[in-house]
Amino acid sequence: MQIRESAEMYLETILRLSEKGPVRSIDIAREMGFSRPSVSVTIHNLADEHYVKLADDGVITLENKGREIAERIYERHQVLSALLMRIGVPEEIAVEDACKIEHDISVESFDCIKEAIRKNDNMSDILKK
Repeated sequence: MQIRESAEMYLETILRLSEKGPVRSIDIAREMGFSRPSVSVTIHNLADEHYVKLADDGVITLENKGREIAERIYERHQVLSALLMRIGVPEEIAVEDACKIEHDISVESFDCIKEAIRKNDNMSDILKK
């Protein structure tokens, strides 16, 4: 399943915001620093592709395939950020770099990183599972 990086960022943002409560376009716009009209267009496109559901009251929820992508990207972000900080990268840089890497890293490479972390007792706490 191939999806553009910008859509992945929207889905991840919706996932993170939904942990705090109902998500609306204005919440996404504020979080991502985008205009409401830009967010509205993207959300409607994501709804047309069945990644999100847009309710009549404006609440946005992830459809199954949108949630799957969001959770995958969010896991990558968390693991890569923690790994980079653990090896000495300052937090702000680690989070920024993880955001860049999370969209491009292959499944195989990410799985190998997770396996290496699992095998290292001093780093296994990075994985939440």
